[in-house]
Amino acid sequence: MSTKFSHFKASEAVFKSGGLRDFFVYRDLGIADATNGQVVAHITKANKPPEQGTGWHIHIADFQIVYMLKGWAKFMYEDKETLVQAGDCVHQMPGIVHYLFDYSEDMEYLEIVSPADFGSIDAIAPCEVPPVTPWNKS
Repeated sequence: MSTKFSHFKASEAVFKSGGLRDFFVYRDLGIADATNGQVVAHITKANKPPEQGTGWHIHIADFQIVYMLKGWAKFMYEDKETLVQAGDCVHQMPGIVHYLFDYSEDMEYLEIVSPADFGSIDAIAPCEVPPVTPWNKS
């Protein structure tokens, strides 16, 4: 399957709601179209304070990375709490049970997944999730 050249112009960037989670906004980078659905790349940004987080789930994907651009996020990967800070990159292996449960107000990350139309299914909680850190609005 062939791919095509793509050039994402940051000046045309628009964050949109309506993605997988309503407490995030997303900026598509045009990679799904350029790769004929083989890969998706988007920037995910905090839009609302964490309340319930993503819940325990599994992505039906062959490949997934999260590269933290700004701020931080706390994930549970199976029974391990993982703090992902700006500059960190996580390879979320296929089938890993995970939960993004807390994040900073300025959190922003690049996510690259294959295939572009990957699925997400709920999973049974392997452990308790720590409490979230409230955003300071003073």
